[in-house]
Amino acid sequence: MNIPKATAKRLPLYYRYLSILHDAGKKKVSSTEFSEAVQIDSASIRRDFSYFGALGKRGYGYDVDDLLDFFKKILNQDRLTNVALVGVGNLGKALLNYNFKSSTNIRISAGFDINPEMTGKIVAGVPVYDVKELEKQISDQQIKIAILTVPADVAQKLADEVIAAGVKGIMNFTPIRLSAPSDIQIQTLDLATELQTLAYFLDSKDKK
Repeated sequence: MNIPKATAKRLPLYYRYLSILHDAGKKKVSSTEFSEAVQIDSASIRRDFSYFGALGKRGYGYDVDDLLDFFKKILNQDRLTNVALVGVGNLGKALLNYNFKSSTNIRISAGFDINPEMTGKIVAGVPVYDVKELEKQISDQQIKIAILTVPADVAQKLADEVIAAGVKGIMNFTPIRLSAPSDIQIQTLDLATELQTLAYFLDSKDKK
């Protein structure tokens, strides 16, 4: 099913909110409540949902359990996804400690580094391997997603290596734009750029 990228990015947010409602014992939610909770206008939510057919009823809203089950299947929440972390520096360690605990189906199962003081150890419950073992571990653990938190000058080289090992998606925390085959999904998150953008908008708002 082909849906817009913007819609795909919002689906996990919808799922998390529905999980909260389910845990609270709520059986239905109106489109207005949904919109206010996730901070997305109701028209966008209805448009997102329309790609999957009729998910709600006019005048009734949405059935929480039905919608939760639907998005669980869409997002493969019933299947565990192993993720590789390449680069166990300060940012890498923070991600290991976090390890997506709010998610039920995503976990970092292997870390990789070149520092002998890090490799061969368990950090936050995750084994850290030498980068030389990258191909074997990605294959053995059937890892399809990798997170890169490495210096910019080696980012492309390591991206090439994880792709050659079978990874299909990369979360790139380095400041460079990675080159990859068209079938590889790459999300780049440059924290410095994001903060500069935020500061710019705050400064612009103050000047009005």
